[in-house]
Amino acid sequence: MESLGLGYLAAGIGAGASIIGAALGIGKLAAAAMEASGRQPEVAGQVRTSMLIAAALIEGATFFALAICIILATK
Repeated sequence: MESLGLGYLAAGIGAGASIIGAALGIGKLAAAAMEASGRQPEVAGQVRTSMLIAAALIEGATFFALAICIILATK
């Protein structure tokens, strides 16, 4: 029973770490996109599109990491 509790703990730590990493990545991405839009407003649409694609990739990797944590916690 003790190893099951440690599995839950590890899954919680892994899920938290992946969420924190995604939040930091998206925050840095948004800051860079806003700075780029401020420097060159004429390319703001292209920057926004690139930012959304990159944010979706970050979110996809985060969901994958969360799924792995949940699967490992239930074993």
